Amino acid sequence: MSNEISLNEKIAHEALRHYDLSDVIAISLINLSENATFKIELADGRCFALRVHRKGYHSAQAIESELSWLMALRADDVAITPRPISGLDGALIQNVLDRHVVIFEWESGVEPLIGDALEKPFEQIGEVAARLHIHARGWVKSDSFQRFTWNFETILSGVKPHWGRWRDGIGVDGPREKLFARTVDLIGSRLAAYGTAPERFGLIHGDLRLANLLIDGPQVKILDFDDCGFGWQMYDAATPVSFFEDDAKVPALIDAWKTGYRKVAVLQKADENEIPTFVMMRRLLLVAWIGSHSETELARSLGVGYTAGTEGLCESYLKRCG
Repeated sequence: MSNEISLNEKIAHEALRHYDLSDVIAISLINLSENATFKIELADGRCFALRVHRKGYHSAQAIESELSWLMALRADDVAITPRPISGLDGALIQNVLDRHVVIFEWESGVEPLIGDALEKPFEQIGEVAARLHIHARGWVKSDSFQRFTWNFETILSGVKPHWGRWRDGIGVDGPREKLFARTVDLIGSRLAAYGTAPERFGLIHGDLRLANLLIDGPQVKILDFDDCGFGWQMYDAATPVSFFEDDAKVPALIDAWKTGYRKVAVLQKADENEIPTFVMMRRLLLVAWIGSHSETELARSLGVGYTAGTEGLCESYLKRCG
């Protein structure tokens, strides 16, 4: 872990040579997940976010595709997204010590927290999600556009899911494995029936968790499009409750999300009915993520307790949706 942090710090410092950023007074690591994100502070008060991409996760073409969509969303007044800046060579993506690096202008705002009053922010998130989905359906992508597909196989059931196998999650023992397997089977059958018609499945943000949002007055800003890709639109209703899916407030928060969504777009009953499936799928995906990212601070803080807490959610889901 310390070696990885040291390497990322070395890359971050070296990356500054590729940009017209003078009088840097501080570089600090603010997040280590799929990627390492640093805050850059300049003497004139300006700040930037520097993202060092994990080796082998996304190609330069995929990162270019991510940036093209988030810039289009901002240009089309769909959502406030981070603005990437070009390096000295004019490119948005720099290759530094064999790693991809992108720098964004710093966005003002406050990250919402689990203990906050979240009903209004969730309503705003629902509105933004609807605008993203409408934009994605009408936006003309380049022929080279490349992003992950987030479907049942790449999330839960495939040989090599994007974030690891749920069976390799911390504390997934015999009894839990059987319960989780029954849950995965039900998720699969429901999603097969739900289908992937264009009005249900398309380009989505894919990770609208609280850590990727900023509240700035009446606005919700959307950060970190690193996991944007092709998936079910209602999956964007599940990701805002990531890591606290079993909280008693979640049903009310999802109701607020739906209220916001309906201010912008039609929410069919079939879509609404499947939101619990996407919440359950996301929870099991995060069990897998914790197991495959056990070196991160977030995974260590959640550990086996998160896996244990998933049992009750599985039982409730099987009873309600089975």
